Amino acid sequence: MADELDPILIQVTVPLPIPMIYAAWADPLQLAQWLATAARVELRVGGRFELDFGDEPKFSSRGHVTRLTPDVDLGFSWQGPAEFAELLNTAEPPTEVYVRLQESPEGIDVTLEHLGWRSGDAWEEARSWHFHFWDERLRRFKDHLIRAAYG
Repeated sequence: MADELDPILIQVTVPLPIPMIYAAWADPLQLAQWLATAARVELRVGGRFELDFGDEPKFSSRGHVTRLTPDVDLGFSWQGPAEFAELLNTAEPPTEVYVRLQESPEGIDVTLEHLGWRSGDAWEEARSWHFHFWDERLRRFKDHLIRAAYG
């Protein structure tokens, strides 16, 4: 749609092997160390991708895997916290988080794209909140991987 807001686009570069980086997105135990407090993942298109957030704000995202190419990309539908639930959690189609890995001279570029933002003030507020959320979570993601690799 022409009146959609731009996707959220955030990239971090991680100097580690692709399988290690991909596992941090695909393995529920690792997701629970940097993204959410608990995760349930069925790693197949259509499988569940459910995340529980115990910190502030407390919420659950009950999504499904939308795209999957091992060691390349992963997409999942997204549900937001209570303040955006009426907007995000009933939207059809739901917003989607899409993560892709690509080699670069400095390591592996991990690009997160959160798509499907509609227009309007409420959507702009939700998009802004999510931009800060993903920016902070990707910093935690990189720290988690560096600690796992190097202690």
